Amino acid sequence: MTRFSRRLFNTALGTTIATGGLSTSILGAWTTPARAQSGTAASVVTVATIGEPPTLDPVGTTSDLVSIITQHMFETLFTFDGDWKLAPLVASALPQVSADGKTYTIPLRGGVTFHDGSTVTVDDVVASLDHWTKASPRGKTVAPLVESIAAKGADSVVVALKEPFAPLTALLAMNNGAAAIVPKSVIDGPGALKSLIGTGPYKLLEHKPDQYIRLVRHDGYASPAGAPSGYAGSRKATIGEVRFVPVPNAATRVSGVLAGQYQFADSLPAETLPRIKDAAGVKPVIVKPFGFPLMIMNTKTGVMANPKLRQAVLAALDPGDMLLAGLGDPAFVAAEGSIYAPGTPYYDAASAKPYADHAPGKAAELLKAAGYKGEPIRIMTSVQYEFLYKMSMVAQAQLELAGFKVDLQVLDWATLLQRRGDEKAWDAFFTYHTFVPEPSLITVLNPSYPGWWDSPAKREALAAFNREMDPAARKTKWVALQTLFYSEVPSVKVGEFYNLAAASDKLTGYTPTPWPFFWNTSLKS
Repeated sequence: MTRFSRRLFNTALGTTIATGGLSTSILGAWTTPARAQSGTAASVVTVATIGEPPTLDPVGTTSDLVSIITQHMFETLFTFDGDWKLAPLVASALPQVSADGKTYTIPLRGGVTFHDGSTVTVDDVVASLDHWTKASPRGKTVAPLVESIAAKGADSVVVALKEPFAPLTALLAMNNGAAAIVPKSVIDGPGALKSLIGTGPYKLLEHKPDQYIRLVRHDGYASPAGAPSGYAGSRKATIGEVRFVPVPNAATRVSGVLAGQYQFADSLPAETLPRIKDAAGVKPVIVKPFGFPLMIMNTKTGVMANPKLRQAVLAALDPGDMLLAGLGDPAFVAAEGSIYAPGTPYYDAASAKPYADHAPGKAAELLKAAGYKGEPIRIMTSVQYEFLYKMSMVAQAQLELAGFKVDLQVLDWATLLQRRGDEKAWDAFFTYHTFVPEPSLITVLNPSYPGWWDSPAKREALAAFNREMDPAARKTKWVALQTLFYSEVPSVKVGEFYNLAAASDKLTGYTPTPWPFFWNTSLKS
């Protein structure tokens, strides 16, 4: 799931422990460069997350849980500001794009250092981008279009494409499936990074799986310039340590933040809002817009590879019931079928009309026409995202009413993320996607993302959309893609929802965002 899946959460110096195939180093022995940041080294912010991340390598996964943690450690060439516009991060400016849209020249900021004290070079950036095209689900979508990635002098990188590709810069800015800039020495082919060394304001100190992940300030951090805006602008690691603690039970996250055990607790049930509002020392954090829940179907293998059955699933489900079951409070949801909500540039109601066409009778007819023989539909879900679990329970009842046989499999989130990569292990799974400003960042459009939607018509429509550089024409081509989404039904969009978190009122400077970050924050004594 990106956090549209939240799905949201080493060099060989010091003591190491195993974590998802990587060596997690204790970095206390590292020498720190002289550019110390202001703040109290002893200050600690403890963040309660929904669970243990499956990895701390930000390149190979689009999990939001991973992104929330690793965005503090790793940085990309670009990022998004408070208006979701592109801004430079490790780059010194936005790229110069050739008139034919096929060449991107990217200038680099000088003086950026890695956590091991070495300076970022143009060779590191070239190697990082090359690794991204081989290891990242997002990078793999770009790879077939890449002619070359090469250095231009000591301070610029040139990406040459075979044809125009409008989403390139947005893909390079995304913090999951990230084009993270890392030392060339930690890259070992298309596999996981050998060590978790980035350029971010925080570096990894210690990881004890299922207990905590400790990130400490990188005193050699070279911040981009400019006023803070969204993820862009100045980044100051005022907090000495950010500690991420996996707390799978939502009630425990709520109780912990109310008791002062955590300074921030993410993904809380909407019905706890009154309790948080009334508590002393705690404030609610509501992110709106935030994202949309999805029931993603396996279009590659098994019973759901039949598009008629996927159409039957869409007809059988009542999204309004699922939303209210999952979130409870109508103020936190909107029954909206357009992948982009009203008020956004890509909103289109007409092509999303099938969303509201809930009809169990129609579903039964489609089942019969598809030759459905009662095969169990294996649906994966997790109680760690309680709202998704509740939605999946309603979906099970509605699908069974229409004539499906459902095998609802309740897993921990890390297991679900691992199992969804096995095309023979499941037929559907529940996740959610956070808002992204560029449609090509939506994971279900990526043919390498679990679900593997890759029909000839979709491939052609997506290629046409990605080649188009004119914003107005891109909107028209996006409507064609959304029309296909509702015809081929690779996934069911349940609707829009808004995220509830809670923060200690001692935590100042926090900016509500889909992927919470803790640079530019401080703790009042």
